Amino acid sequence: MTPKFSFIASGAPDAQAAAKHLAALYGNSRQDEADVIVALGGDGFMLQTLHEQMNSGRMVYGMNRGSVGFLMNDYSDADLTGRIDAAVENIIRPLEMSATDGHGVVHKAFAINEVSLLRQSYQAAKIRLSIDGEERMEELICDGIMVATPAGSTAYNLSAHGPILPLDAQLLALTPVSPFRPRRWRGALLPNKVTVTMDVLEPEKRPVNAVADHTEVKSVVQVVVAESQDFTARILTDSSHSWNDRILAEQFLY
Repeated sequence: MTPKFSFIASGAPDAQAAAKHLAALYGNSRQDEADVIVALGGDGFMLQTLHEQMNSGRMVYGMNRGSVGFLMNDYSDADLTGRIDAAVENIIRPLEMSATDGHGVVHKAFAINEVSLLRQSYQAAKIRLSIDGEERMEELICDGIMVATPAGSTAYNLSAHGPILPLDAQLLALTPVSPFRPRRWRGALLPNKVTVTMDVLEPEKRPVNAVADHTEVKSVVQVVVAESQDFTARILTDSSHSWNDRILAEQFLY
């Protein structure tokens, strides 16, 4: 049975034109009736789409019509049904962020790539790190720190010199941004079942923001991060260029 496609596009002219063209070739179902959401754009649009389709049961197949496309497959209008039939399905469990601000309000958000804490002013951040309730670092002085998933390990995490993780690795990367003390600490690899608690020290003097993908919370005092056990997103990659192939290739770039 031929799958039903729903074509969605970012605001970029190339993406909009591609969506109209593909809809004319393959038909265009409503999102709630589709088997596969075909997202046309860049990585930012793909992340947005994965968030919107989380726990919907629908698979997302992306084609690059943007400036960055690590999460996307190459664009082609030929034999889309065959490509999707042969594609590799990847199940992603997002991170759940619970961020408490200076007023005691708790903000919750999901992150497919990473949860990051970033200094808000010229003052370096001071952060205490605990894993599963046990203090592991009394004081980290830095510009920021993040917890990254394997899916997000090639994004901001890689720019901060964090490790690249295979998609099926049951690990999270805890990566500092410009650590000052301890100066040589480069982060840690953590089992994906742990809960990471980051307490902001001197929050009034050294304010810190928390970001979960596209959601930002200002002036946080504590951020708790754990992999979700209840929510998933489903992404399809071409069998000829699977996500694990892409991640492996990234490790040999020079």
